[in-house]
This record gives sequence, structure tokens and C-alpha cells, in this order.
Amino acid sequence: MKELFKLNPLIFRYKWHLLLGTIFIIISNFIAVYTIRFVGEAINIIESFVSNSAGNGEEASMRQLMFYSALIIGLPILTGILTFLKRQTIIVASRHIEFDLKNNIYKHYQELDTSFYKKNRTGDLMNRISEDVGYVRMYLGPGIMYPIDLLSLSIILITEMFLIDSTLTLYTLAPLPVLSVLIYFVSKAINKQSLVVQEEQSRLSSLVHDYFSGIRIIKSFNKEKVVMEEYEGSSESYRSKSIDLANIQAVFAPLMLIVIGVSQILILYAGGVRYINGAITEIGIVAQFFMYLNMLIWPFTSLGWVSMVIQRAEASMGRINEFLSTKSSLLNLNHESKEISGHLRFENVYFVYDNTGIQALTDVSFTLQAGQTLAVIGKTGSGKSTIADLIVRLYDPTSGTIYVDEIAIPQHNIEYLRTQIGYVPQEAFLFGDSLANNIAFGVDETTQSEIEKYAKLADVHENIVDFHQGYETVVGERGVTLSGGQKQRVSIARAMIKEPKILIFDDSLSAVDTNTEETILQNIMQEGKEKTVVIITHRVSAAKNANQIIVLDNGRIVQTGTHESLISQSGLYQEMYAAQIKKENKEVL
Repeated sequence: MKELFKLNPLIFRYKWHLLLGTIFIIISNFIAVYTIRFVGEAINIIESFVSNSAGNGEEASMRQLMFYSALIIGLPILTGILTFLKRQTIIVASRHIEFDLKNNIYKHYQELDTSFYKKNRTGDLMNRISEDVGYVRMYLGPGIMYPIDLLSLSIILITEMFLIDSTLTLYTLAPLPVLSVLIYFVSKAINKQSLVVQEEQSRLSSLVHDYFSGIRIIKSFNKEKVVMEEYEGSSESYRSKSIDLANIQAVFAPLMLIVIGVSQILILYAGGVRYINGAITEIGIVAQFFMYLNMLIWPFTSLGWVSMVIQRAEASMGRINEFLSTKSSLLNLNHESKEISGHLRFENVYFVYDNTGIQALTDVSFTLQAGQTLAVIGKTGSGKSTIADLIVRLYDPTSGTIYVDEIAIPQHNIEYLRTQIGYVPQEAFLFGDSLANNIAFGVDETTQSEIEKYAKLADVHENIVDFHQGYETVVGERGVTLSGGQKQRVSIARAMIKEPKILIFDDSLSAVDTNTEETILQNIMQEGKEKTVVIITHRVSAAKNANQIIVLDNGRIVQTGTHESLISQSGLYQEMYAAQIKKENKEVL
């Protein structure tokens, strides 16, 4: 139960719902138990009619029977109303707690750093915020309501039974401890198998997510059959483990029937003997005990189910707590928002990726004045994108320091810093929403004219207006309906509409031709005269107009200067420039 204790702050938030629900449970149970007394009295009156012992009091007995009948009908209606109210308090409270818990998990997901998402699969993350929270909610609703119901009903009912006949009460309750022991062992087996099923479900969810995300690759490589076989194998494994769990759960029903049957036989035997011997003078008492037993059936049946629910909830909450206890390595040390101008400085920066151990940057140092343009160029895998990630503070350097306006990045408010940075990542990710909403994603409020303005700067406006629905065109998941170049240009418009102090383009023009590239770069330079611009590229054409160019090779700066100075000296930049000129000449021919 220690994992579930983490829910106490949320439970305490809705304590009045739970307290009120508990009061409704106690009152409804008291009325339900007390109603049975009138059933027994009614049976005694009927029995007196059958034995012709009513005599002259027949009319009065009939009136009394009608009165009991009215109570037997009316009191359960009142109990039903109270049952509705207890569900409207306890179950509704569980839904509120579920809502809060999902929000807490989602908020925590947003706070975790990028390395966390590289180590965990999306399907597993989704499963924990959906399936696992669902199991926890069952504990918070029925898992709380039914034990309170069982405890209060047992106290009221057993007290009433002992007041009527203690011997018959002991016969009635004798098999129930055996039932509790059996429930304990079956529940333990269920808990163990539940963990296996939940882990298998997470694996299956992650597998399906990968297949849906990569459906175009699967189709283009004609691998539908192979993927289907893999899915069927995983699905069969999940089915097999789920059936094993269902087989264990199926043991509950026979156990209940056996124990209930034994209890009924004991009531019939002990009650009959005591009535014959005169220890019980009214036959209605025996009937009452049968009804008392029936009232105990559901609470004791639910005991096993609740035990299973609690154990599954604990397993799920353990998985949730595992993520909630994960702390981001990127701590926000300053919560004050301080205006920045865009001055950047790297000082002896080293960076190693935790998940792979690859050293992406080695002793990188450079300075970029506010309002200037820096081009970072190099071959694939040279560490260019890592520089962009460090400026946005998706990671912190392994060693060395990065300064923005001569203040170390960790000393900036990370949330405000990112609002001042317009970042176009290498992967042009778009949301499955309209083009207008994708462009306006980074700002809270904007107008259609502003959206169109930045679409024109990104040279994508003409493409958009050619679509049937224009800016209201829904691009599909990850922008699947657009070309690579269109997605990149929409991403550029999305970054620029923020009007940030620092603009970072991480190889974000690789899918467009050189003419379009030139147009976009000119627009960026014109619009961003007072902005610090970092252009990360593997094409010399995108770097040539920058105030400063640094050339990376295997994570090290091997050259630095302007375009004119670099092409005049032998080295990697000159080689890349010559190769690009040669390629362009071939394309012309």
C-alpha cells in the first residue's frame, strides 16, 4: 500500500466528498438492515394466518401486515436514493482525483528533459497516463466505497444478528473466515499476474505506436506481412497472459458459491433445529437470517474483487510513481523573466550523450554578438544540431559554459528564455491541425494577417492559398499531407511569428531548392536585422552570407571566419564549397 500513500494529498483535497459519501453509506446500510426486521415480522403474521392462530385480531394483523409491506417497499426506495448519493460523492470524487492525477502526470512529462524521452517509449508513456491511471481510479472509487460499505454493513448487520440469536449468528458467519483466507491467496496470484499483463500491454502499445508512426515506411518497403506477423506474435503473447489472469480471477465465483451454499445449509439446519426445540419461537427469524446472509454475500464477494483492484492499483501507482520520481536534469534556477538582447558565447563546451556515450562536442568556443548571424557548417554527425539543442537548453553541456547576454544559461528562467528563441528543428514536426494553427502555435494571440505575413516570409504562402481550404487545411498527423519542403517552410513561419531575439535554423532548408533557400534567407536577414540568427547547415549556399562561420568536424571547430576568408584557405570548408559547385554544375548540364 505504500505506493498508494502518494495519493493522500489528492484524496485529502476531496475529503468532504468522501466523508459525506461515508455518511450516506452508513445510513443506507442501517435502513437496509432494519428493513429485514419488518420482513421477519410480516412472515410471522403470515405464519399465524396459516396456523389459524390470528383469532379475533385478524383485521388488526392485516393492517399491521399492510403497514410492514409499505415499509418493505418504501425503505428500499430510500436506500436506493442514498445509494445514488453515495456514488455521486465517492465515485465523483474519484473522477476528480483521476483528473488531477492525469494533469499532474502530464505536467511532469512536460518538465522532463529530452534525454528522458529518448530512454522511454511513447507507447509506455501513454499507457501509464491512461491504463495505469484507470486502475488507480478504480481504487479511489469502488476500491474505497466497497470496503467502507463492507465494514459499516458488517458492524450493523452482525450486531443486529447477535441481538436476535447469537448461536444462529455464529453458524451463519462460520464459513466466512475461510473465504477470507482463500481470497487472500487468490488475490496474491492475481496481483502477480496483473503486473505481467500490464507490462505486456505497455510493450504492445509501444509496438503499435511505432507501426502507426512508420506506416509509410512499412508500405514503401512492402513489409506489411512481416509487421503483421510481429504484431500477431505480440498480441498473442498479451492474449495468453490475459487469459492466464482471467483463469485465476475465475476461481472467485466458485469459491463464493461454495461458501455461500455451506452457510445456507448451516442456517437451515441450525435454525430448523432451534425452532423445533423452541429456542426460536418465530419462523420469521430463520427467514431473516437467510436475508442477512444474502446481504453479506456482496460485501464478502466484493472483498476479493476490491483486493484485486487495490493490488492492481498499487502496481499501477508504482509505475506512475516511477515516472513522477524522475527528476529533470535541467533545473530552473531562476524564475524571474529578464529581457535578453541575444548575445551568445560558448566557452570550452563539451557534450556527451548519456544514452549512447557519443561525444558530440569537444572544446567548442565561439562568441556571437547580438544581431549578428552565425553559420555552423559541417558534415553529417559533426555535432551541428547539438549546438542548437544546447542553446535552446534541451540539454546542459557535460562541461564548459554557455552564456546568453554574459549570463550562464542555467541562471536564466528556462521558460522565458525559450519564449525568446525561435527554433526550427531538423525534423519539421507539424501537429495534425490546420496550417493556420500550426503557424500560430508559438504565440497566444495572433491575427490572420500576421499568419499570412510570416508565411510569405517563409515563402510558403503561395502553396497554402492553392489548397482548397487555404490556411484552414488540416495537414494530418505529423504534417503527412505536405511535402518535406512545405513542412520545413511552415516550421520556419512558426518560429518567426514569435518575433524572438534569437532565431535558430537547424538544417531547416535541406528539402528546398537553392533558389527558394536564397529567397527565404534574404527574407530572414531582412526581417531579423536586430535578431541573433544561428543557421545550422551542411550546404555552403546557406552559410555564405553569415557574419561568422564555424566549421565542425567530429565535434571540434576546425575552421572559423567569413565565407570569403574560408574559401581562400585550404580545409574542409573549401572542399565542401568545391563539391557543391561541382554538383550545381552537373545539375545545370
